[in-house]
Amino acid sequence: MTSETGFDPESYRRFPTRDKRPEGELAELNRIWHAPGGWARLTVVNNNYIGLWYVAASFLFFLLAGILALVMRVQLALPLNGILSQETYNQFFTMHGTIMMFLFAVPAMEALGVMLLPQMLAARDLPFPRLSAYAFWAYLVGGLCFFASLFFGLAPDGGWFMYPPLTSTAFSPGINADFWLLGIGFIEISAIAGAIEIIVGVLKTRAPGMTLDRMPIFAWGMLVFAGMIVIAFPAVILGTLLLELERALNWPFFDPTRGGDPLLWQHLFWFFGHPEVYIIFLPASALVTMMIPALARTRLVGYNLIVLAMLATAFISFGVWSHHMFTTGMPRLSVGFFSAASMAVSVPAGIQVFSWIATFAAGRARFNTPTLFVLGGLFTFTFGGLTGVMVAMVPFDWQAHDTHFIVAHLHYVLIGGMVFPLFATFYYWMGMTSRRPLSERLGKRIFWMMFVGMHVTFLPMHLTGLMGMPRRVYTYLPGHDWDVTNLLSTVGAFILAAGVMLFLIDLARNFRFTVEEDAGNIYGGGTLEWLPTGLYSTRSIPVVRSRYPLWDDPDLGEDVEKGRYFLPNAPTGRRETIVTSPIRAEPQYIQIMPGPSVWPLLGAIFTAGFFLLMTIQAYVPALISGVLAVPSVLRWLWETDRPVAAKEVEVGGGICLPTYVTGPSTHGWWAVIVLLVVIGMIFLMTIFSYLYLYGIHPSVWTAPPDMVWLIPLLVGYGAPAALAMTARKLLARERTTLWTPPTLILAAGAGLLLALGIDYWSWRTHGLQPQLSSQGAIVHAFLALQAILVAVAVLMAIYLAARTSRGLVTRPRNNSFDITAIFISYTAAQGMLAALLVRLFPGAV
Repeated sequence: MTSETGFDPESYRRFPTRDKRPEGELAELNRIWHAPGGWARLTVVNNNYIGLWYVAASFLFFLLAGILALVMRVQLALPLNGILSQETYNQFFTMHGTIMMFLFAVPAMEALGVMLLPQMLAARDLPFPRLSAYAFWAYLVGGLCFFASLFFGLAPDGGWFMYPPLTSTAFSPGINADFWLLGIGFIEISAIAGAIEIIVGVLKTRAPGMTLDRMPIFAWGMLVFAGMIVIAFPAVILGTLLLELERALNWPFFDPTRGGDPLLWQHLFWFFGHPEVYIIFLPASALVTMMIPALARTRLVGYNLIVLAMLATAFISFGVWSHHMFTTGMPRLSVGFFSAASMAVSVPAGIQVFSWIATFAAGRARFNTPTLFVLGGLFTFTFGGLTGVMVAMVPFDWQAHDTHFIVAHLHYVLIGGMVFPLFATFYYWMGMTSRRPLSERLGKRIFWMMFVGMHVTFLPMHLTGLMGMPRRVYTYLPGHDWDVTNLLSTVGAFILAAGVMLFLIDLARNFRFTVEEDAGNIYGGGTLEWLPTGLYSTRSIPVVRSRYPLWDDPDLGEDVEKGRYFLPNAPTGRRETIVTSPIRAEPQYIQIMPGPSVWPLLGAIFTAGFFLLMTIQAYVPALISGVLAVPSVLRWLWETDRPVAAKEVEVGGGICLPTYVTGPSTHGWWAVIVLLVVIGMIFLMTIFSYLYLYGIHPSVWTAPPDMVWLIPLLVGYGAPAALAMTARKLLARERTTLWTPPTLILAAGAGLLLALGIDYWSWRTHGLQPQLSSQGAIVHAFLALQAILVAVAVLMAIYLAARTSRGLVTRPRNNSFDITAIFISYTAAQGMLAALLVRLFPGAV
């Protein structure tokens, strides 16, 4: 909060001067935030709807993957079973793992963030509701089409990790692997869009006074979760891009006969894949940490330690990816480092577990359904953590690697660390969205069926693995003593499935969606999501002075409902929320939020169509779909970034806030910076791939083009950056015409195109072909990534010119202009760095 507002959270118990609100204010809020009905409901962007649909879709994929698992367990129940052929079994286990990891676990946590965070932060919504809608529809459409590939025999069959050379065209000549590569790459883009929304939402839309040390643990968990997505997911996006380029264009990134290396894929994949376990675990553990104080009826023990443990887990998890590669012949020093890091990451997880135990011990726990699922998850996750320490020890890992012991360990960690907490979440927070709570009596039966079924399924698998049964085999011969343990695991799987089926029955009997008159705070939580809500979230946005506002101020709900705090009305006549400072949560300005729109839905459908049509090699329809996706996205953006007539409005308590600001304090600026971090991580992973391939096969590399090419390249990339920054300064000068700055931005875009053309031509005249060697492939990968950025930058420049022609670019500063200038400058900087790297290193070979 800026000092000009004079805001002091301790001085505001409520705003007594405006105790009585006009009746029309509430009616106006309902009118503005009203969700359309019928088919038009598909255009809603309210988090109440999108969040719930998101959770439901992720749970649907959980059920679909579970059905695949049951069929696989039937196949393995007895030796030489013939339920599934080898090819079909390979497709089933690939789809099961892929759906659980990519379409269920991460999206479910992201969905809960979209649904719960606005209520926990007392925001009217997250800052980019249309982006949330786009991410959801892209995920749903892409995920359903991906699953449908099973029914056409086109499902991927190379495992959820898709290791080359198994997934190269030599061993997987069809388009099955392409479905995985393009489909999952596209779904990861949806996940990153959601992560940007969450990061900016947590940092910029908290209720006034909700400083970082008062923030709900779930908000901390989602902030760390989204930050890890931004860092980790670019690696798998790059990996899928490189493997698809190898399959489609014969660029040898992973072909050792032409200087590639299959282990490059493993490094890229597991740099994403192992942090993903903690990406899943951290928000789930945050949900547990939120529930335990209410269930134990006491305050959380060790709040600060838990926050530090989350940050430590995130940091250490990026140093353990190669423990999946202990059997690949890595150097002993590397093996020792990754083994130590793999054991060290269990320390912060242990801190959280002991905090939970201490909180339960300090309180008076009620053994209801959420408590049972929390305790069951705690026991199961701890057991899985112990086996995790075992496989972190290299000699043991050499014996257990690629056996059913690893399958058991993985499922103990994921079910204990994520699935059981998720079911606890359903029971605990169902009162927010349903007129009736779920049944306690049925809930306890469901827990015991799932708990017993889970351990009967996976506990014997440890023994099966230690007796030598490999994972990913569709059958086995009798006489290995695997019969009894496999049959027992199959029985347990059906007990677990029966518990899930009973939950679906409970859901059908009791869940009745509502945004008003819900079942309420059944378990006595003390955080803000239990305030009275509507489609506009809270009636007014309260001032936060503690970590448990509802416990510390029993009258807070009534005061909020009567409109005694911030934004009891709609001063601009539009959807609004308060944007606050990242650390102290001090009010900075009013954000005007977009309403329902069909364009995010159409943009998601056309984007999904582009990727899926490319997969089946329908290139012309794919191009048409991709072209249609661009105006759909731009059309939804066109309605944003518009100043309103009132430059400043009163929001309550005598505080007035601006309705339009520019620069680093804006939510749009933060979003583009996070996006550039994502792009930068893809670039860094490409640099890693470049250096790795040179280190493995330096003999196939040739000298770069003559250094004289660097001069026009550096000028060609430096000039657009200078033009963009100059244009940004000229916009503030009244004596320059309004068209001068956009003209310079267009010139900067043209300069980027020219520099890219010079870069490509220098390699073409040099004779370096991408099909001949890994050097040619990775250099052209740099060029391809740069071409994507340049295309986006040119499109942004044209978009800015169009807005200028309609009088939507304002002086002295404009957010669309700032974002375009920043993006062009970054694109130029990345182009220069790539040009220098590939020409100066390794230099003359």
